Amino acid sequence: MRRVLLSASSVRTRILAAVVGLAALALVVSGYTVFYLQLMQVQDRIDAELEADAREFVVLHEVGVDPSTGEAFASPSDLVRTAMERIIPTRHEGVLGMVDGEVMYTSPVADVALEDDPELVASLGGYATAERAQFTTISTELTTYRAVVVPVQASLDEEPGAGNNQAGAAFVMAYDQSAERAQFSGVFVTYTGVAAFSLLVVALVGWLVAGRLLHPIRLLAETSHRITQEDLTERIPVTGNDDLAAMTRSVNDMLDRLEGAFTAQAHLIHDVSHELRTPLTIIRGHLEVLHTDDHEDVLATRELALDELQRMNRVIDDLTTLAQADRPDFVSPVPVDLGTLTDEVYDKIFALGDRRWLVTERAEGEAVIDRERITQALVQLAANAVKFSPPGSVVSLGSRVQEDSVIFTVRDQGAGIAAEDLDRIFDRFHRSDTSQPGSGLGLPIVKAIAEAHSGSIHAESEVGSGATFSLILPQSAHSSTHSEHTPKDTDL
Repeated sequence: MRRVLLSASSVRTRILAAVVGLAALALVVSGYTVFYLQLMQVQDRIDAELEADAREFVVLHEVGVDPSTGEAFASPSDLVRTAMERIIPTRHEGVLGMVDGEVMYTSPVADVALEDDPELVASLGGYATAERAQFTTISTELTTYRAVVVPVQASLDEEPGAGNNQAGAAFVMAYDQSAERAQFSGVFVTYTGVAAFSLLVVALVGWLVAGRLLHPIRLLAETSHRITQEDLTERIPVTGNDDLAAMTRSVNDMLDRLEGAFTAQAHLIHDVSHELRTPLTIIRGHLEVLHTDDHEDVLATRELALDELQRMNRVIDDLTTLAQADRPDFVSPVPVDLGTLTDEVYDKIFALGDRRWLVTERAEGEAVIDRERITQALVQLAANAVKFSPPGSVVSLGSRVQEDSVIFTVRDQGAGIAAEDLDRIFDRFHRSDTSQPGSGLGLPIVKAIAEAHSGSIHAESEVGSGATFSLILPQSAHSSTHSEHTPKDTDL
């Protein structure tokens, strides 16, 4: 049982691991996909804002007029200074004005002081003296920046002798990209917490659902542990109408078959020990007192032993027949003509004894039955009728179709059966008249044949008025039959 329970627990764990694993994979993939897409959107937004700032600076440069004075910019550095006054940096953004690769102007209102990062300033020097504007990403020990650098060179038409006014300048706008992403990533920290909580809920629900689904398996393990050869009555409760319920019913059916097999085995052992003990005792007793020098005693003992051995052989044959009754191949039903079968049985039974044999009713048509087994049952009933009726009395055989059943009857004019014995005559080794020879297995065999056909056997009798045995069998639904009620009267 421990191995079965461990197996059930292992299945439950594997189911839970699969469910949680798939849920975790779905959350990770969806979360990463959203995170990546949002990260790209943040990057695109940063680039769009930097491009807008750079375009505003370019427009100011193309106009070439200082809005505060209405006059043309005297130098590129004046243009940069004016742009820094007019273009206000946003969150996580900084601005610088550079002249000849050196920081000349800073913004006191910028969220990020770019001038405080020497490594960044040194990296921007090369871009500030370039011939065209450039977007770039610069990583330093402090953070990672996304920047746009727009260099401005002195105009060729400016008057000479302007001195430092002729120096090149650059307008720099840069985002602290790491800070921007960190604020955005905070949302996904919350997502991670929610996802972890969701996995916990999935794990809990999955554990409960898997336990409910595997409950029949645990019941099977517990029931199989309680079932022993001495007690096969335990069954698993069936609930619902799903696959597990079907499995439970199949297991219960298997237990029914096992119980039937063990019961049949127990009956066989009991029957063999019960019925064979007496002849063995008789044979042994006579052999123990046998005078080997007495020829007549030897012959008498030999005849007695042979007679007892023959009786034992008949008992073994009958017990073998009963033991085979639960096998699927015990009967082999095929379409059989009922009238022909009735005639064949009559031809066989009239030689059983000096009786007046009658066929009182003869069915016509077909039924799906095992010809040999039904013949065996009817001959056994006729042999019993001969055994318990006087010579010359009437023994009748009949067959008829009634609704969807075929009924064979054997009636005698013997001593009859007491009412208290009617319910027990089909039990093994039960004999209502112990003065008559026999093993008490004939009627149980007839009952087994009837039940193998999904039919039954019934007895009606009164003491002194004979007995009537009715073998009732189902008939094929496709048979077309009628009963012929003209008795066939034959005297032997």
